[in-house]
Amino acid sequence: MIFLDAAATTPLRREVLDAMWPYLSGEFGNPSSHHTLGEAAATALADARAAVARVLGCRPGEVTFTSGGTEADNLAVKGIALARQAADSTLNRVAISAVEHPAVEESARYLERFHGFTVDVVPVDGTGRVTPRALAAVLRPETALVSIMYANNEVGTIQPVAELADLARAQGIPFHTDAVQAAGWLPLDVKALGVDALSISGHKLGAPKGCGVLYVRGRNRIEPLLHGGGQERGRRSGTENVAGAVGLATALTLAQSTQLQTAQDVTALRDVFIRDVLGSVPGAVLTGHPTERLPSVASFCFPGTSGESVLLELERQGVVCSSGSACAAGSDAPSPVLIAMGYEPEVAQTAVRFSFTASVTAEELAAAAEAVGAAVGSVRTLGRR
Repeated sequence: MIFLDAAATTPLRREVLDAMWPYLSGEFGNPSSHHTLGEAAATALADARAAVARVLGCRPGEVTFTSGGTEADNLAVKGIALARQAADSTLNRVAISAVEHPAVEESARYLERFHGFTVDVVPVDGTGRVTPRALAAVLRPETALVSIMYANNEVGTIQPVAELADLARAQGIPFHTDAVQAAGWLPLDVKALGVDALSISGHKLGAPKGCGVLYVRGRNRIEPLLHGGGQERGRRSGTENVAGAVGLATALTLAQSTQLQTAQDVTALRDVFIRDVLGSVPGAVLTGHPTERLPSVASFCFPGTSGESVLLELERQGVVCSSGSACAAGSDAPSPVLIAMGYEPEVAQTAVRFSFTASVTAEELAAAAEAVGAAVGSVRTLGRR
């Protein structure tokens, strides 16, 4: 099997499992307990928080552990917007891009339905990018928060986050970015990015599912979504997943320590794969920005096919990939991301995404490109019968 669906999830790294194992076995204490087992767990949690903070270039107290990227996005969007509205009732708008992950979009719609917010959707260009001019056009004195993802999970387009955050900061508006797909591939220094909040998910990095991180700049108040024991400095109640936090911190540290070289190596492999696919499939369309894209994502539309049919044929040939966001699996609707980018629905429904781990090889991608040509040809032939 050639696994090319790393944007959906990645295998657990052995180093991560080794780091987690003590806290899944002998060191099983609750970090809130005031005895030896509890104090050992609390120390491990603090060390994990400090490790994440080193990668992000922030203070440990600005790091909140969550159950994953979805919770981190929800806590950022709802938590910051509601806290700002509580302090100033005129702050009743949120701005998001037209290509956000459902965790951000649905959080904004929740604020609209139940808290009287207006959601301002920032359009993207044909490559999936938000321009500073497009963001500036929707900002208002009433805007409580801007949330624009760092890199898109379907087409891989990278947003000019630092420029966009500068615009928001100039008007005193907090800026959140969903960095779930960017982590491990792009720089994450929050000061250089200029963001007030940033979300990460562990299982995209070789950590287990069920662990994530939200960075929130210290001066920003946040309304918690979960209430109870006041863990995570009151931002996220519930007994902490110590093993998950240790695993995420380990995976993030490992990924970011080699980020620049890994990105360069995989980008070169990706570009060859894109060339091979476009050369072997007549009419294939590369989606997303041609250069400002994740090293790990190559996404295409294959007009005259069904994306799902191509996926089935590829899996039969041993290549595992996807038609887009894993969170939309099972939906027959065309990708909202591609629709926002200007693709016709019938073309958007032919989308296939290939996403790579850091260990992908040239041989795997060459075999996959050959399989793509055969799979698309087979599906088109069947469609003409």
